Amino acid sequence: MSWPAVIYSEEVMREGFGIEDVGIPLDTRVRFLEALSATGLKRITVGAFVSPRFVPQMADFEELLRRFRPREGVTYVPFIHNQKARERAAEFSPPLTVEEELCSLFIDICDVHQRRNVNRSIDEIMASWPQMIAASKARGVRTARVGIASAWGSNFLGPFPQDYRLAMLTRQIETLTAAGLEVVEIGLHDSQSFSLPHLLEADLIEIRRRWPRVRQFHLHMHDARGMALPGICAALRTLGPGDTLMIDGTLGGIGGGQYCGNGRASAMAATEDVMHMLEGMGIATGVDLDALIDCVWRLEAIIGRPAFGHVSKAGPRPTRPDALYDPNLPAVESLAAARHFRLGPQAYAAEGYSPWKHPIAGPFKRPTAQNV
Repeated sequence: MSWPAVIYSEEVMREGFGIEDVGIPLDTRVRFLEALSATGLKRITVGAFVSPRFVPQMADFEELLRRFRPREGVTYVPFIHNQKARERAAEFSPPLTVEEELCSLFIDICDVHQRRNVNRSIDEIMASWPQMIAASKARGVRTARVGIASAWGSNFLGPFPQDYRLAMLTRQIETLTAAGLEVVEIGLHDSQSFSLPHLLEADLIEIRRRWPRVRQFHLHMHDARGMALPGICAALRTLGPGDTLMIDGTLGGIGGGQYCGNGRASAMAATEDVMHMLEGMGIATGVDLDALIDCVWRLEAIIGRPAFGHVSKAGPRPTRPDALYDPNLPAVESLAAARHFRLGPQAYAAEGYSPWKHPIAGPFKRPTAQNV
């Protein structure tokens, strides 16, 4: 099967730490970012130029940029939500990469969540678009992106129908097109974890039918109800080799929305799980999964609790002969003992037990079609 081109954006430094304890030391986050940079990840969103009144965890963001040692081959980007943030980012480039500016129209289509997030209604946001477009064009911008948050529904208003999603995208695209801007990217953000894979698939099919010239797509999938990874898989299977899919996720799946009602339980697609899935599907990532898992364990020590991802707990599927489990592996019960996939016998030395009277010995029946 032919897949779309995949760009993975690691969001743990912003989306993840943005809802964690404000007391995590800066030096700890600097060292963590440097370790994360050594995993093979190509793109890391390192934070945002925002008021600490709204996101107190970003209060020392600029100092982090001064202290960390960037790694060659890694693109470090800030979350840019307005022109002032873009100007601040330019002052820190390098290490930041300030990407080509697109005129970005983005709206949370849940009016309640929109107001809770930025104290502005949907109508107020839309009323600001002409001024935003005019300012972008004055800077020479000729291309644009659109995006909707709470795309599939809301904890406050319930599920949203497809025609509402598409109408909100149409409003943005027609506004930009009328202003002479070319829309090159469409984003779908599941801010309140209402997506289901068949809904996402149907939406992408219809979006491609309505706007066939758009070939770049952006998914930001929260995972409060476990649908982030299935949704990403549905998108990969729906889009084609001429498309590009940007996927946001966080190491360990941490992160969340302060204003959606789920807090840290909002979570996100866990980077290690996404990388494991992509590699298994034949989509090369260039990521060292072992190094990534080590970073998850480091993250768990920092935040003081288990993260949400799965591959860091059970390990990747053992497919190489040297990674297969020993048939006489003792019974494994705890999460600590399950880490034997990386730590070896020491992981279960204090608790493993073997109830079998005799060793489990081969030869074993192998799973081949001839053995059926």
